[in-house]
Amino acid sequence: MSKTLALLLMLSTLPAWAKPPRLTLLVVVDAMGSDLLMRMKPRLKFGLATLTDQGAYYPTARYEQAETVTAIGHATLATGANPWRHGLVGNHALNRSTGKVERALADANHPVLDAPMSSDDVSPENLMAETLSDRLKTATYGRGKAIAVSGKARSAVAMAGRLGQAYWVHEESGKFVSGTFYFKELPPWVRQFNERKLLSSYLGKPWTLTGAAKEYSGEDNRAFESDWHGLGRIFPHPVNSLDAVVATPYLNDAIAQMAKEAIVNEQLGKDEIPDLLSVSFSGIDRVYHLYGPYSWEIQDAMVRLDKTIADLISAAEKAAGGRNNLVVALSADHGGAAIPEEWTAQGLRASRVSPVLLQKGLSKELISKFGIDPVLGIDEVDLYLSSKAATDIRIDPATIRRAAAQWLSAQPSILTAVAKDDLWSIADTTGYLRTLRVGYYPERSGDVLFLLRPFQVLTSETTGTSHGTVYAYDSQVPVVFFGKSIKPGLYRQEIHPTDIAPTLASLMEFGPPASCEGTTRAEALVTSGR
Repeated sequence: MSKTLALLLMLSTLPAWAKPPRLTLLVVVDAMGSDLLMRMKPRLKFGLATLTDQGAYYPTARYEQAETVTAIGHATLATGANPWRHGLVGNHALNRSTGKVERALADANHPVLDAPMSSDDVSPENLMAETLSDRLKTATYGRGKAIAVSGKARSAVAMAGRLGQAYWVHEESGKFVSGTFYFKELPPWVRQFNERKLLSSYLGKPWTLTGAAKEYSGEDNRAFESDWHGLGRIFPHPVNSLDAVVATPYLNDAIAQMAKEAIVNEQLGKDEIPDLLSVSFSGIDRVYHLYGPYSWEIQDAMVRLDKTIADLISAAEKAAGGRNNLVVALSADHGGAAIPEEWTAQGLRASRVSPVLLQKGLSKELISKFGIDPVLGIDEVDLYLSSKAATDIRIDPATIRRAAAQWLSAQPSILTAVAKDDLWSIADTTGYLRTLRVGYYPERSGDVLFLLRPFQVLTSETTGTSHGTVYAYDSQVPVVFFGKSIKPGLYRQEIHPTDIAPTLASLMEFGPPASCEGTTRAEALVTSGR
């Protein structure tokens, strides 16, 4: 018997669990916090129900950084690292060479393909850590495929990293696009998909309830819901523009269709070399911001997504040749606050905090103290100041930073504020300083960092709601592992989203991403053949 034949015979007798899955599907639901999924669970019957009932379900995983937004969440899921390692400190950051606050993944040198030039997120140049997609490509000598699809550029790019492929929705044109970092031109199958004008096909198709009104909790027409894009505040919602389409569950349907096209055209899961498909459903976040997490709209969007995810899993399972060749991981990039007026009506000390008014008040304070206004901008937990303004009047910039922190700390909506000079030296009297520290990346983080008090929502809007804080409603998300080599069950211990990347890497039988901080969830993995 030849050595080659003997090796083949040996491999054929290995238990199924000893081979990596042909296809790994990472599903991220933008703004699906732990509380939202748990509240909706009784109404879920399809994809989300299958994952939580038949997979390894962790109801609560907590992000460790203070700011909980899309760019950070997706980068953390993809790299297994926190912002102090992967470098994305928000959806925006100060470009210290220009003095302007820019999108986190903006890159003038790599414009978007098949769409007008913009300042949108387009490339992973600012992502400083290796992603799971990058690791897969390296570990398989470039043979494994790694594709990311989302409604948002910052989600797709963060998941694809440098070596994968990223596709996202260009809202003005209604097409799925990519950037010149990834391609010289879009693949033919993407162009053909765009020729179908899928997003435009939803125009004139009202968003109606999928179930009877009695199945929905609360009221439909609620105060402080938004009325954007001509959608109105009650069902049925007219859909008469692309802006309206991407603010409805139709966006999730389009993302799923694009992901299925990628499965077919890129031949994902068709051989023994592992492939990775990362899909981020942005539609839940769009609906959440307009209507809040307790609205009929978010309830209906979740019911629809339940079916959409089931359809995607079915397509992935078919492509991989059965469930024994498929792994699915589910999580979210952040949760979300209620509409603050809802909390107020319930007796909680909630309010809207306008970053514009906050900035004006701080500018007035610093002008009165130092005769200059060094404030460049506020973005979530980050306050950016001009160091040049301080040196021009021969004042130590640290003095101004500490004065700004002192003023912010005295505001009724703010729990604490700290100058970057003191971040690592002062006592953690609130118990939250570590969240600011793990979210701090010197080249991009603010000169002063601050935390809002619970139930305070930082937004310039007078309706709808937002997210971005350290508190459980924003920072806790579910995690589920499902499929090959997964031990089903309900796992109540709190874990971290950084644990997803090393766990999937272990299942695909290669090492974790280089800067990974997470832990492989060994308790949820099968350790012997069955």
